[in-house]
Amino acid sequence: MAKTLTQEFTKGLWAEIPPFRLVLGLCPTLAVTKTVENAVGMGIAVTFVLVCSNVLISMMRRIIPSKVRIAVFIIVIATFVTVVELLMQAYTYPLFLKLGIFIPLIVVNCIPLGRAEAFSCKNGVLASFADGLGLGIGYALSLTVLAAIREVFGSGTLLGHTLFGPGFQPFTFMVLAPGAFVCLGLLLALMNLAGKK
Repeated sequence: MAKTLTQEFTKGLWAEIPPFRLVLGLCPTLAVTKTVENAVGMGIAVTFVLVCSNVLISMMRRIIPSKVRIAVFIIVIATFVTVVELLMQAYTYPLFLKLGIFIPLIVVNCIPLGRAEAFSCKNGVLASFADGLGLGIGYALSLTVLAAIREVFGSGTLLGHTLFGPGFQPFTFMVLAPGAFVCLGLLLALMNLAGKK
């Protein structure tokens, strides 16, 4: 049992890491990774929604009629997204403003809905918890890595702290949308190379 839970947790950290292996959740991945602060905030929000929705859907999996399961999944996910949105408004309002529309869009992000359909409606509560936590942390880590690269090279800062002297010329391409695509593509290539070895 413990081995199975460990496998469910660790698969989200490498084998099924959402943006790089499953290629899911790319819209917020590209949009919010200008800074590490934004990436960590979005990663924590998605992790909370994933874990809570996975657990609740797993608990209700035997009573959800199959004809309305997708609608129920969306309602459950939307409930936890609303909780996250309200908590961010109350406790991290500046970050909430920076993330903007991408917090409510977690509802239609393919990661929570995909995990509800593919995993939590077919597995127990503990396995669903481990799956959600592993994928959420993997997603948060991948956003953070992408954001760190973009922030360091595009702005010359990390978490708002200047890293280089006054002579540093930022590579502003990295903080623009095309830079996000290029950086993501390079990281995907590195992940594929590492996976082959």
